[in-house]
Amino acid sequence: MAASHIPNLKTLGSSRPPPLGRGRGRGRFGQGDGLATDGGPAAAEQDRIVQHTDQDASVSRVSAVDIGYLEDPYARHFVVDEPQRRFPIINRGTFVRTTAIDALVGKFLDGDPGKGKQIVSLGAGSDTRFFRLRAARPEVPLVYHELDFGTNTAQKILSIKRSQTLMAILEDNRSPSPVDDVTITKDSSALYSSTLNIHPVDLRSLSQEGDGRPSLPNVDPLLPTLLLSECCLIYLPPSNADAILKFFTGHLFSPTTPLGLVIYEPINPTDAFGRVMVQNLASRGIVLQTLKKYASLGRQKARLRAAGFGAGQGSADVDFIWEAWIAEAEKERIARLEMLDEVEEWRLLAQHYCVAWGWRDGEGEAGNVFARWSTDVRAQASDDDD
Repeated sequence: MAASHIPNLKTLGSSRPPPLGRGRGRGRFGQGDGLATDGGPAAAEQDRIVQHTDQDASVSRVSAVDIGYLEDPYARHFVVDEPQRRFPIINRGTFVRTTAIDALVGKFLDGDPGKGKQIVSLGAGSDTRFFRLRAARPEVPLVYHELDFGTNTAQKILSIKRSQTLMAILEDNRSPSPVDDVTITKDSSALYSSTLNIHPVDLRSLSQEGDGRPSLPNVDPLLPTLLLSECCLIYLPPSNADAILKFFTGHLFSPTTPLGLVIYEPINPTDAFGRVMVQNLASRGIVLQTLKKYASLGRQKARLRAAGFGAGQGSADVDFIWEAWIAEAEKERIARLEMLDEVEEWRLLAQHYCVAWGWRDGEGEAGNVFARWSTDVRAQASDDDD
């Protein structure tokens, strides 16, 4: 969810403070209880509002790439709206978020090297991570799954079909669970292959009991798996968001399968800036439904424990990640790209977004696949840690 205006954060008097999140079209949820199951005009409009945040985020990513914050030759393939240069504070936020999640993904892939692994991205939208990973690390036997609303998956698959570059990466067949061909459904809403699988799934359906849950072809319940949720579950009522995580930890994957989760979400809604952020997003029809329950670093870690990621948990806000995770040489490179005058504003904004990660170990040789999360990733202490 990238906004086009920068507020005066010192007075908090302007409108539309700019979230640092992707918000990649995860909008299948209405206001109130967030379920919008009546399918009426209000529910459809709510879906449309949040789905459009995917293109906002894509434009922000292209801005960061064009200026030199990130290297991503695939970003423009998925942009529908006209690219626009974002403010420096937004470009830096895009850089830190992407770098932090890439670091956690990389340490997962480095664990138990040579063995097959799986990533499941919730509300993936136009994210390019699959293509970046395949190009940078073709030796890793990785199966990648993306779950999103059918409107978004169809748009993404159309973009892939139009690009020889993306199709060549997709058809480079290396996988621990090979599928013979790339298969695309007639309506272009689903894609299945040995490396990338795009599932048109309303995430709410995963929280249902019984036969209402959709199938997820090619998901291997025994492969060490990393779940990604970037500004996705936050649009759900907490009970539904929690039930979706339980679907993965308690139903889809074997109890002995190593499983991890990375979450990127806003936090701290009750201070002055947080209140204005929430109000301004609500004025645009965007409701962050889990924000109150998981409002702090400590609560995010408790959430991970309760969901079944009991081996370890960590969290850090974007400000801490910039200071503690980004090398000094890289900070100097970023500083040379464009002037950032709003240093106080940057820190204030960055303290309202976090990355949280948790994992459970498996059995046998793959049991320590998340070991580097424990030894190499620096978490931030918080006042409400248990």
